[in-house]
Amino acid sequence: METSTLIGYEQPTVFVTRLFTVAGLTVARRLFKELFMITSRLRTVRDHIRWAVSRFHEEDVFFGHGTDNAWDEARQLVLGALHLPWEIADSYLDCRLEVDEISELRRLIKRRIDDRVPTPYLLGEAWFCGMSFIVDDRVLIPRSPIAELIEERFAPWLASEPARILDLCTGSGCIGIACADEFPDAEVALADLSYDALEVASLNIERHGMDDRVYTVQGDGFDGLPGQRFDLIVSNPPYVDAEDFADMPDEYQHEPELALACGSDGLNLVRRMLAQAADHLNEKGLLIVEVGNSQVHVQALYPEVDFAWLDFKRGGHGVFMLTEEQCRNHQALFQSRV
Repeated sequence: METSTLIGYEQPTVFVTRLFTVAGLTVARRLFKELFMITSRLRTVRDHIRWAVSRFHEEDVFFGHGTDNAWDEARQLVLGALHLPWEIADSYLDCRLEVDEISELRRLIKRRIDDRVPTPYLLGEAWFCGMSFIVDDRVLIPRSPIAELIEERFAPWLASEPARILDLCTGSGCIGIACADEFPDAEVALADLSYDALEVASLNIERHGMDDRVYTVQGDGFDGLPGQRFDLIVSNPPYVDAEDFADMPDEYQHEPELALACGSDGLNLVRRMLAQAADHLNEKGLLIVEVGNSQVHVQALYPEVDFAWLDFKRGGHGVFMLTEEQCRNHQALFQSRV
C-alpha cells in the first residue's frame, strides 16, 4: 500500500505505532512529519470537501446515486456526515473540525472509494422531493425523475386531485410518501414483493407521520391488491435488461438485484403490470411507469400503443404514461404478450 494511502486514511496514533514497529526510526520520523503536515492542512469542512473531490477524481469513482459529479458527491458526503444542511452559509465551511469528526470523514471517504459504497448508504439517508428518507441496502437509493412529476402535481395530465394513489414496487416508499405529501387528502398504498423493503418503507411512513393514510401491502405486482382501484398508479419497477445489468458500475452491486434486474429485456414485471393495470385504475385514472433504457424494448414490444413518453427539465428519460382508457382498450394486447 502506498504511503499516501496510509496517511490519508489511518488514525495518526495507529499509523505512527505501526511505523515504529515496521520501519526504522529515521523513516518513521520523516513520515510522521509528513503526516503532521497533511493533517494540519485538512482541518476545515472546506478542506475535506476539496480533498474528497480530489480523491474521487483520482480513484475514478462513479456518480449516479443522487449526484452526477465529484463536487456534489463530496458535499453530500461531508455535509451529511457532519449533519450540516446542503445550503450552508459559506463562512461555516471554514469551521475547524474536531479530531473525531475528521476521523469519521476519513473512514467514510475510504469506504466510498475502496468499497464503492454509494454515499446515501454510508449516511443512511437519501433525499427525494425535498424530503429525507431512511435508506440501506434493502432498498434502491431514491433517484427517479418521477420526483419532478410529483412536484408539479402531475400537471397537466391529472384531471383532478387523486383520492387513492398506488406506489407499485415502492422500495423505500419515497415516491408514494412524496405523493402523499403533495396530495394531503389522498390515501396511498405502498406495494412491494420484498418484506425487507417494506420494513424500510414503514420506517419512512413513521418518519413523516403518515400512518393514518399511507399503508404497506406485500405482494408480487398487483397480487396483493385484489379488487382495489386507484386514481393514480406510479411505479419505478425493476427494469434493467441483462446487458445493462452486466455492465453496471460497482456502486450498483450494493443495491438489491431484485430492485434492478428483470429478465433479458428488463420487462418481465412491466408486461404483467400492463396486462393488469386496467383492473386497478378508476375511470380517468393514470398509470405512470419508469423503464429507463428499456424504453426501446417497450416500443419494440408494443408498436401499436401510443405511449406518452414524458420529458424532464432536470434530466431523466424512459418514463411513460397511459390513461385508464388506453389500458382498457389495449388490455387484450397487453395480456397476449405477457
